[in-house]
Amino acid sequence: MTRLLGHEADTDHVRSGPLAAGLVGAAHIGPTLAVTLLATLYAASVGLDPQRAVLVTAAVLTGQLSIGWSNDLVDVRRDQAVARADKPLATGELSVTSVRTACGLAVLLTVLLSLACGALAGLVHLGCVAAGWAYNLGLKSTVLSWLPYAVAFGGIPVFVSLAAPGGGLPLAEVPAAGALLGIGAHLVNVLPDLRDDAATGVRGLPHRLGEWRTRLLAVVVLVAATALLAIGASSPVLLPIVVVVAALAAVALVGRGAAPFRAAVGIAAADVLLLVLR
Repeated sequence: MTRLLGHEADTDHVRSGPLAAGLVGAAHIGPTLAVTLLATLYAASVGLDPQRAVLVTAAVLTGQLSIGWSNDLVDVRRDQAVARADKPLATGELSVTSVRTACGLAVLLTVLLSLACGALAGLVHLGCVAAGWAYNLGLKSTVLSWLPYAVAFGGIPVFVSLAAPGGGLPLAEVPAAGALLGIGAHLVNVLPDLRDDAATGVRGLPHRLGEWRTRLLAVVVLVAATALLAIGASSPVLLPIVVVVAALAAVALVGRGAAPFRAAVGIAAADVLLLVLR
């Protein structure tokens, strides 16, 4: 946590601008909302009552916000070094103190909301959030950069299932597919930042593989996640889902900018739909 401290001299001289807009900009709001939506859809699929579904959704949202804000706190100097105009902390639009306060509040809410879903379920979700923080605090620069994503994405359906009435575990293929989706999301999410990361010393698995091999591996694991869930499925929408996933996999393979990550989110959504209807 010490890396989250001590940046005030660089970033506390803040230009005027709406605080809320800056916090949204520092929260990695696209991935945050995507993961929250997928958890919500899965909660609906396992029959959570509305009150428990709201708790689950809120816990996932606050956990993802804490991960997003801590990422920008940790990376503020790297983002300044490469002049990231899309990072409110790096540009001076937002102060470290503001983001640190928001992040601390998000952590507190995550703990309370997670444990409100049940002790075991809550601990599982806190483990998922801890995995995201571990990525931010150092694992992103190692060959194990994929591991926090696998743990977090694989753990979320376990959390949701344990929060359901009766508190049972999901079928083994569900967290396994989630872990594969997480690895794929990590690989495609890093693609736009490979050059900036290399310039600031980040050397995770995608950086070691290079752009083309990262794209190829991302498509392989994303399609493998769909195949895992399709085994034994008899839904009439199975064929259309497979066609959609194939098209999105092609986008992940050849797309530029944010397109591969959006394709990965689309594949994840298709997989959740497959899970609900199988």
